[in-house]
Amino acid sequence: MAATLRIQSDWSRALSRDEGEAWLSCRSPGEFVGVYFEPTLYGSVTRRGLSSDGVPDIVASEGFVVGEVTKKSILISCLHENVSTKFLAPYTSFCRIHQKSITCLDISSGGGLGVSTSTDGTMKIWQAANGEIRRLLEGHVYDVNCCRFFPSGLVVLSGGMDAQLKIWSAEDASCVVTFKGHKGGVLDTAIVDRGRNVLSCSRDGTARLWDCGKSACLGVIADCGSPINGIAVGTADDSLNLGTPEKPPSEREVGTEGKILLLAREDKKLQGVGLQSRQPVFLFVGSDAFNCCTFLSSTYVLAGTQDGNIYQLDVRNTNAPIQVIHRSGAPVLSLLPYRDGFIASQGDGTCFIVQQDLDYVLDLTEADCDPVYKVASWEKEIYTCCRDGLVRRYQLSDL
Repeated sequence: MAATLRIQSDWSRALSRDEGEAWLSCRSPGEFVGVYFEPTLYGSVTRRGLSSDGVPDIVASEGFVVGEVTKKSILISCLHENVSTKFLAPYTSFCRIHQKSITCLDISSGGGLGVSTSTDGTMKIWQAANGEIRRLLEGHVYDVNCCRFFPSGLVVLSGGMDAQLKIWSAEDASCVVTFKGHKGGVLDTAIVDRGRNVLSCSRDGTARLWDCGKSACLGVIADCGSPINGIAVGTADDSLNLGTPEKPPSEREVGTEGKILLLAREDKKLQGVGLQSRQPVFLFVGSDAFNCCTFLSSTYVLAGTQDGNIYQLDVRNTNAPIQVIHRSGAPVLSLLPYRDGFIASQGDGTCFIVQQDLDYVLDLTEADCDPVYKVASWEKEIYTCCRDGLVRRYQLSDL
């Protein structure tokens, strides 16, 4: 576990003028030295002026080194810990979509639209380029916990504390389907292939498969006896035994064969279930409640816990994780595959990208200490939503 390098959250504003200064810290992952914890190293970066091409001239205090600098990013290394981080400021922030904390968001497959839910009780569709509100989706009772676009980008799936799932038209805001069957709030959803079937998980401990065309539940995929905080569906490796269905699947099931469903459970367990067979494939016990999970490939998965661990597992052998990433003790709130790596967000405001071909971590800044609840991406643009009520839009082309 590498040390974590942090910068003052509004560093881009702090360095926007000559002699502007931003603070740095580098914290080791908590190893004991004798009876003491390894201390946190502190430093700063200072702007001395502008280079001939208009890029800020930045220098660091002792123990830190400034690498590449652009108008929106800065690469900093800590010599003592041999760790580097590139900090990226938002390209823009949308502050008028919701009035309170934004708990979930997604971006359409074409990148044109966003959808988000908030503790202000609303769910809205907006222009991804400028945050302009297009539609208000009304129909859930109480809070809406999760939302996502179907692959078409024209339809939205949502789940709420009213134990209902709903399907909406992004074009006219009409609710075209309502699913009822859960006994507790719906916490996450997933879409099978193009979306004739969808999945949900709930506080009631069940994961369910639904038929969109008939507005019916096709079956309970798992009943865990503990809330299921997050789910993900993926195509399984050919060598994995997914089990055999006890009875032939309904003709209304489309695309479930060869799929595995991940369940991030409140009781510290990450479970894999054959989607068509309903049979358990693996059960991994982590350090704390699992909040979220995702597939990196047909063999590798990620799952994040309440105490800040990100487990990478090989589904063919889950006896021990391939690696455990721990940047802070804050809850891991969302995980998203991205290129040859992933994006993670946590409850302390951190949001970072790990990629195999980079020798540094890419840190998406300015959430400060407010939890970053969800991350969505489209090509080189990344969107985050936060407790502070802002949607932040980052452009990796700014690098």
